[in-house]
Amino acid sequence: MISKKIDQKLIQLGNVHRFVMRFFKELVTPPYEFKEIINQCYEVGVKSLPLISLTGFITGLVFTNQSRPSLEEFGATAMLPSLIAIAIVRALAPLVTALIAAGKVGSNIGAELGSMKVTEQIDAMEVSGTNPFKFLVVSRVLATTIMIPILSCYTGFIALMGSFLNVYQHESVSFVSFFDQVFDTVTFLDIFQAVIKAGFFGFTIGIVGCFEGYNSSKGTEGVGKAANAAVVASMFLIFIEEQLVVMVVQSLRG
Repeated sequence: MISKKIDQKLIQLGNVHRFVMRFFKELVTPPYEFKEIINQCYEVGVKSLPLISLTGFITGLVFTNQSRPSLEEFGATAMLPSLIAIAIVRALAPLVTALIAAGKVGSNIGAELGSMKVTEQIDAMEVSGTNPFKFLVVSRVLATTIMIPILSCYTGFIALMGSFLNVYQHESVSFVSFFDQVFDTVTFLDIFQAVIKAGFFGFTIGIVGCFEGYNSSKGTEGVGKAANAAVVASMFLIFIEEQLVVMVVQSLRG
C-alpha cells in the first residue's frame, strides 16, 4: 500500500516535470498567441484590482495599528514609516498579492480548464487544428507571470497609503515626510527581490492551475477537485518560494 502511494507520487512528479518542460518548449515555438495573452492579462490583472485594492489598503492599515504599540513602548513611533515600508515592500505586498491571486485566479484557471477538459473542448481544439496547450496554458501562465509583479507593486502602494492615513491620524505626519522616510529606508535590492519573487509566485499560480485543470478527470467532480487542488498547491509552493528567496537575499546582504 505504501509502495503504491509512493509510486503514484513519483508518477505525478514526472507528469509535472513533462508539463513544465512542454510549457517552455511551446513558449519559444511559433506561432504566438499575443491576442489571447493580452486577454488573459486583462482577466488576471484588471479584474483582480478591486479585491487587491481592498486587501492592500486593509493590510497597511491593520499592520500599522498592530506595530504602533510595540514601538510606543520604546518611544520609537517615529520609526513607524520605515518599519512599515520594509515589511510591505520586502514581504507583505508580494505575498498578500500572490495568496489573493492563488485563491481567485488559480481556482478560476483550474475550474475553467477542468471544465473544458471534461466536456472535451480541448480535444475539439486539437481536431480543428488549434494547439490547445499553447492557446490555453502558455497564455495563462505568461499572463500570471507578467501581472502578479505589477499587481504586487500596486498592492504595495495601496498598503502604504493605508499606512499613511493611519500614521497621519495618530501622529499628524505629512505626506511628504512619510514617503521621505519610506524611500530613505527601501533599497533597490528590496524592490528588485520583491518583483522577482512576485514573478516566481505568478508563474507558480499559473502553471499549477493549468496543470490541475488540464489533467482533470471524473466529470464535474474533477472540475471541483482541480480548482481546489490549484489553490492548495499554489499556496503551499508560494510559502516555500518565499522562504527560499528570503534565504538567498539574506546571503546577498551578508
